[in-house]
Amino acid sequence: MKYKIPFNRPFILGKELDYINQAVAKGRLSGDGGYTHRCQTWLESYLGCTKALLTHSCTAALEMAALLCRIQSGDEVIMPSFTFVSTANAFVLRGATPVFVDIRPETLCMDETTLKAALTSKTKAVVPVHYAGNAPNIEAVQSFSAAHDLKMIEDAAQALLSDYHGKSLGTWGHLGTLSFHETKNVISGEGGALLINDPQFVARAEIIWEKGTNRKKFFRGEVDKYTWVDLGSSFLPSELTAAFLWAQLQAAEQINTTRKKLCDHYRPMLQPLADEGLIELPRKDSPNGHLFYILTDTSATRTDLINHLKDFGILAVFHYVPLHRSPAGRKWGRVSGQLPVTEEISNRLLRLPLYYEMTLRDVDQVAEQIEAFYRAC
Repeated sequence: MKYKIPFNRPFILGKELDYINQAVAKGRLSGDGGYTHRCQTWLESYLGCTKALLTHSCTAALEMAALLCRIQSGDEVIMPSFTFVSTANAFVLRGATPVFVDIRPETLCMDETTLKAALTSKTKAVVPVHYAGNAPNIEAVQSFSAAHDLKMIEDAAQALLSDYHGKSLGTWGHLGTLSFHETKNVISGEGGALLINDPQFVARAEIIWEKGTNRKKFFRGEVDKYTWVDLGSSFLPSELTAAFLWAQLQAAEQINTTRKKLCDHYRPMLQPLADEGLIELPRKDSPNGHLFYILTDTSATRTDLINHLKDFGILAVFHYVPLHRSPAGRKWGRVSGQLPVTEEISNRLLRLPLYYEMTLRDVDQVAEQIEAFYRAC
């Protein structure tokens, strides 16, 4: 079905196609070429990480992080249940057990007060997830990780150019991961990046990134040939992906500003419904304009509202089914304590359309149809 106002719409805003043509003309389409280097340098400069490596997805970056932290069978990794499957999958693939904890209602991010109860002698890492570009109390998570000699890996898939107390999200932990999937702010279709903040990981990360070989050392003239030296995989994106991404990164601040204006327009349009107690609005706005959501009173109301909006050509969607309730989550993970906020939020959260080329009039139409739905109830 083609929607008048879709939930998301991929976009081109600059020189994406020109850069792709240039990459083809240079005859270098495999990874680690000029556009890859430009993107990585931009991330290092803008975010302040020690090293950035582009990957073909945020999933790949998380898998690299698990390898770098030497996660293995019998280990446990603490993370919120309210997240995408890749957060857990990356560690389950190494044989570890995800330990699911609850979130805070104001940020929908990891509740740092749940970490102590989730800790065991098997815990090796903590993975805070930055929902909608927001952060948990990252200083508390960092302090907890340091006190218990745990690795902290930030899932910052939704948080490009978001910060916490002036420091970029993705750079607080030992490692951070980003996504450039077409549903994110800055896109390349599929794509991601591993942010390395602890210098001890840089050399091995390059090896893992290059399929477990010391190829980078070879091209720097540090060895006379390259060979297989460690675990690894094909984590590099192609130069076509990097070329597209380079154009988007050049406009990253503009993209976020535009999306934040849309979020800022949603709130006053929907505030009257919130004042009447018919819906709840986010307690904290997305700092980078990644998404805007409302909370309905029940799951059934949410379903009815989704269907109403579809009737008018508008696609709004729910978000995560909590991982601890999923078949795979029950099989490979465990729950620490009760997760009441996760359970409640996941049943009531509805994400509204939000994309770069969306207009303020589009926002008006979405809000008007939400109001029409409740006035008819």
